[in-house]
Amino acid sequence: MAIYFFSEDTPFELPNKLRRKRWLKELANASGYQINELNYVFCSDEFLYQMNVDYLKHHTYTDIITFDNSEKNGKLEGDIFISVDRVRDNAKAHATDEESELTRVLAHGLLHLIGYKDKTKEEASLMRKKEDEAIQLYRLN
Repeated sequence: MAIYFFSEDTPFELPNKLRRKRWLKELANASGYQINELNYVFCSDEFLYQMNVDYLKHHTYTDIITFDNSEKNGKLEGDIFISVDRVRDNAKAHATDEESELTRVLAHGLLHLIGYKDKTKEEASLMRKKEDEAIQLYRLN
């Protein structure tokens, strides 16, 4: 299992890296998956916006983009890009602290790799429920 954290074009140091790695592994295992390799890349709004345009043809800002590189069933591999700017703005917009919002977004990317979607209202509702459960699990650890 390998989980890596990088920063691209913006200074960012993820707090509690070892604790987060254990938590992400536990989240995956609870859903019947193992993590082969995950790369979390923290970046600016502009960096992620350009990726959204270039790779997904979406001309919108977003907090996260997840690329699934998995080749074997049950073995997760992916690159997850997170806008630090958007996480901070979303924390304010949702009246929560940045730590909780960051935890939610970290889980969100992993949940996408596991197979959860968020395009429809029903999918988004289930995704939010799973994110909330993930945040609770992180707080308990």
